[in-house]
Amino acid sequence: MGTSSCGDDEKQRIEDKEQYGVLLYYKYTSVPDLNELVSFYESSCNSLGLLGRVRLSPKGVNVTVGGKLTALEEHIAAAKLNCLFEGTDFKLASCHHPLNDKVAEECGFTSLSIRVVEELVTFSPSPPLKPPEISNAGKHLSAAEFHSVLQSATEHLDGDGKSENKDLVLLDARNLYETRIGKFESENVETLDPEIRQYSDLPTWIDQNAEKLKGKNVLMYCTGGIRCEMASAYIRSKGAGFENTFQLYGGIQRYLEQFPSGGFFKGKNFVFDHRISVGSSKEDIIGSCLLCNNTFDDYSPRCRCKLCRMLVLVCNHCRVKGDIYVCELCRKHGKSEVPLSLDPSNQPSESNGDNIRRKLRILCLHGFRQNASSFKGRTGSLAKKLKNIAELVFIDAPHELQFIYQTATPPSGACNKKFAWLVSSDFDKPNETGWTVAQCQFDPLQYQTQTEGFDISLTYLKTAFAEKGPFDGILGFSQGAAMAAAVCGKQEQLVGEIDFRFCVLCSGFTPWPLLEKKEKGSIKCPSLHIFGSQAGKDRQIVTQASSDLAGLFDDGCATIIEHDFGHIIPTKSPYIDEIKAFLYQFI
Repeated sequence: MGTSSCGDDEKQRIEDKEQYGVLLYYKYTSVPDLNELVSFYESSCNSLGLLGRVRLSPKGVNVTVGGKLTALEEHIAAAKLNCLFEGTDFKLASCHHPLNDKVAEECGFTSLSIRVVEELVTFSPSPPLKPPEISNAGKHLSAAEFHSVLQSATEHLDGDGKSENKDLVLLDARNLYETRIGKFESENVETLDPEIRQYSDLPTWIDQNAEKLKGKNVLMYCTGGIRCEMASAYIRSKGAGFENTFQLYGGIQRYLEQFPSGGFFKGKNFVFDHRISVGSSKEDIIGSCLLCNNTFDDYSPRCRCKLCRMLVLVCNHCRVKGDIYVCELCRKHGKSEVPLSLDPSNQPSESNGDNIRRKLRILCLHGFRQNASSFKGRTGSLAKKLKNIAELVFIDAPHELQFIYQTATPPSGACNKKFAWLVSSDFDKPNETGWTVAQCQFDPLQYQTQTEGFDISLTYLKTAFAEKGPFDGILGFSQGAAMAAAVCGKQEQLVGEIDFRFCVLCSGFTPWPLLEKKEKGSIKCPSLHIFGSQAGKDRQIVTQASSDLAGLFDDGCATIIEHDFGHIIPTKSPYIDEIKAFLYQFI
């Protein structure tokens, strides 16, 4: 008996040591030395085998990492040695090891990403919006205090069962796809669900609904608390009538730990890691299938709206491979006219399809030291194979380049002008002679220094869209792809001036510093990335540079085609078939 007990204890100790977990924490504080903090996370997370996301800014940290529970506990102990983390709420939960590679990758749990960012969570829709002072955030209420306020409101009912307290409102600071599957509900307390696609939409909702909050006791909540910090400060910054704004400290996660049966929270808490959602012991389902409306709340299939890329719920019975879906927000705003399937067999054939549907119009941006004419010639085969579904429109870039030569004497005869979208800081306009001798041999990494001239090119594109548009998409090659990517990064700010639905980036690279503040997966524009799969094949743009650029786009709306060639756009099968399949989504 004693031997068996010892054996069980040892087995339990081994299981505990190997158990997997997820750690979430944030802290708004002044960071005196960002480099030192980056070094700490690189050393701690790598040595302990932790994977996930670490976001650092001069104003604090936001961390979501996973690994063995023992490793996570060691990380917490190390962090607590730094006075920066005094009073930090470390939320540690045991769970299963990531089982779905797709979900784990989409949530960032297949690698370690440590980045210095401007905002710990993207509250500003664009840089001009001044973030509120975090010191003005709403008062923290513990899970017990939050529950008590709702409980008191429930107990003060009149004879008809209606609330006598009309000054209390619940405000959910999360996105619509989160509130679909779980939210706080109290029959006599008004709950405000902004129904936003992303957190950066919340300031606009607050501005448009300020009267619903003014003079009220506002109880805010989110997943773990960090989104309420900035949002509550923004509400309070509006002045008189907005002072009584409170937030649930530790978020829904801490509330469910305090009230495991759910309390006033119904459904499941959406989380941004491989667990997807965490429910109470009641396991109630409040979500429903987008198509049949039956109860359903499982996001693991990762179905998304084809127009805005927001997650949607589609039950196992309704889900069919190849179908596409339109979320309730897009339907509400009249954006529901889309094809029923992505299967090319359901699209009009090339022989007669051009008379059935309007062709896509795609603006094409050439590479460095090219022009519209030469790029049109290089993409002749592509244009021919897409002739029934797309019209390609070519324009010259605005920066004219000097002709250069490397031989003993300059070439004779006329030569077409060459242009660029981005130029180096020592850029010289063409001189009167037209030719200049090259100062050095061709540098395959020259694109890394070509970071100037974006504003001029952006203004030039605005004019092109106004005079030659409209366009459904933008196709960019090499430096043209970098320019297109930079435009995608500013798409929300360019509405009404440069409107398009997708981009095709061929042999592209990240245009630093234009996109240096963009996080992995933060660009939501539907995109097709085409580049060589083998290192060294593309002598102009290295494979990793194109791959890194693709990583900035949301995985849910980014398609990658890797080919076996060099600095070209392949038009042979199966590559051309994949290109067509991508474009068919927008017809």
